[in-house]
Amino acid sequence: MPTVLIIDDNAAVGVALDVLFSLHDIAALHAASPEEGLALLAREPVDLVIQDMNFTADTTSGEEGVALFREIRARHPDLPVILLTAWTHLDAAVDLVKAGAADYLPKPWNDERLLATVTNLVELGQANRALAQRVGRERRERRELEQQYDLRGLVWADPATERVLQLACQVARADVPVLITGPNGTGKERIAEIIQANSQVKDGPFVVLNCGALPSELIEAELFGADAGAYTGASKAREGKFEAADGGTLFLDEIGNLPLAGQMKLLRVLETGRFERLGSNRERQVKVRVVSATNADLAAMIRAGTFREDLFYRLNVIELRLPPLAARPGDILPLAASFLAPGKQLERGAESALLAHAWPGNVRELKNVMARATLLAQGELIRVADLGLPAATVAASPALEAEPDRDAIAAALARAGGVVSQAAAELGLSRQALYRRMERLGIGRGA
Repeated sequence: MPTVLIIDDNAAVGVALDVLFSLHDIAALHAASPEEGLALLAREPVDLVIQDMNFTADTTSGEEGVALFREIRARHPDLPVILLTAWTHLDAAVDLVKAGAADYLPKPWNDERLLATVTNLVELGQANRALAQRVGRERRERRELEQQYDLRGLVWADPATERVLQLACQVARADVPVLITGPNGTGKERIAEIIQANSQVKDGPFVVLNCGALPSELIEAELFGADAGAYTGASKAREGKFEAADGGTLFLDEIGNLPLAGQMKLLRVLETGRFERLGSNRERQVKVRVVSATNADLAAMIRAGTFREDLFYRLNVIELRLPPLAARPGDILPLAASFLAPGKQLERGAESALLAHAWPGNVRELKNVMARATLLAQGELIRVADLGLPAATVAASPALEAEPDRDAIAAALARAGGVVSQAAAELGLSRQALYRRMERLGIGRGA
């Protein structure tokens, strides 16, 4: 049950609010003075404070209420505070709302409005606490991950990426093949590097072969090497990637592009550690950790007969699925900042545009966008226009939407019954931002 602290020297106010809240499953504590209220806050868990603006019979300035609010804010910066005020204290209350008070309500108050405000603020507070706890837990887990493992300087913040990293580090020391799946440009090679860096062969070589970057007739020679004369142009013997990776890790990118003949030989190497160079009958023995990656649907390729099912199961002892960048939005801004030249920074509108973009090219596309923006930006601040994103993305960016006009604000206030916090939530603004617009446009709470 949520708990509200009422700080008011009028006992009748405390009784009335206690009765009102008890009818709606809200517990109420009452303090008759600022000192008593601060003492209660120090020893009781409270979800919200409702405070008067004046506590001395011969004083009507509201200065005591201002002092109390500032003391509560100093000791409990995240605790929502509602001000109960006579109209003579209206200017002071508005100033306190700009300084962080949750809302102000006139005396005598409207029960319905007060309950709506309290309920909204309590629910918001509970949600914020849950979010803070989750964020704190994620930060602790991230620190532990960074302290325990070598993450090769990877920039990340999204929980989806963390889950991939945790599994990658967990299986890194096991001598089993790992298959990394995900769209192009998501960072599969970086995950493979992290696996190598935390494996039992971390001091060995890390060799990369992109199976999609070579003609099919040359892939076998790249993998297994070739003796002189094994094929046209092979004037001397050469070692393949398996020999180069002996005692370390071989990363086979775009494994789905490996031709069937190469797949058969790769399967044998994975099973026995033995192979022959092209044009040679001499068997060679290596000890290599194989990590492979693909953006292809290997299951569909198996059904089509273009990928061996037995090889798939040999490669897929552990599968790491790396989501597209759009599915891990927490990574977008940290990655964007890491790609910027020193001294450059993103304006808020540019950040919103980056978050609104779908990123079909994933991290690779983001890197290119930031490189272009760094070159085009006239000063230190990178603006939306510097990003060169599609017009649809820019239009969808929340930070670039039109500011609500007088009619929109008045209508939201009317629907909210004058409760500013509720109207602000509907308009997508903070309470302070809505108050500034109301002040600038000359809009009252009852507009």
